[in-house]
Amino acid sequence: MPEAKTNEREGTRAVLRYCRMSAYKVRQVLDLIRGQDAARATDVLRMCDREAAHVVGKVLASAVANAENNDQLDPEELYVSACFADEGMTIKRWRPRARGRATRIRKRTSHITVIVSRLPEDRLRRLRARQTADAASRRARRVAGGRRAAAEQAVARGRRTRRRAPEAAEAPPEAEAPPEAPEAPPEAEGPAVEAAAAPEVAPGQAGQPAEAEQETSEPVEPGPEDEQKGS
Repeated sequence: MPEAKTNEREGTRAVLRYCRMSAYKVRQVLDLIRGQDAARATDVLRMCDREAAHVVGKVLASAVANAENNDQLDPEELYVSACFADEGMTIKRWRPRARGRATRIRKRTSHITVIVSRLPEDRLRRLRARQTADAASRRARRVAGGRRAAAEQAVARGRRTRRRAPEAAEAPPEAEAPPEAPEAPPEAEGPAVEAAAAPEVAPGQAGQPAEAEQETSEPVEPGPEDEQKGS
């Protein structure tokens, strides 16, 4: 049974007409993504440095969007089932040359078509198995990295502890301050202050009244008996 023609293949398509680029240049980029998954084809076009890769990437994104919105297909289950570039009209221009002559300039155009379809069941199973394995591998690497980081932190913590232990042993003990004398109660301080402020009294004058002191200080007038003794 003959295979269906390229333009009659089933699938969701997107077409760009009258692209201002030759079909020869576009076909070199289309050969890179033919038969690839939609996600991988997008990555290939993103890393390609040809000018046609940017245009083909837009057409591929449009085809995937048409399949998702119009045919309700999962974008992760799509692949590029067919892609081709047909020649469009050629715009002719003229360039003046020597001796009054002119040469023709051909500005070529092309029609770009990208068709995406759902992956076959066998390829879909392989794709899901590969995605599951990749997820498990990433999870295992993440867990191993976390354990490695925890072990390194524990080793660094042990090194810091061992480094601080000799320093603490070599440090001299701090001298103890002498005990402070207990403070006297406020009641005992009152009489001591009063005793220090009181004037000292001679032992012989302790029992004499104040009047006797006044009498001794006044002058004594001589009496008649004293005058006779003196004569």
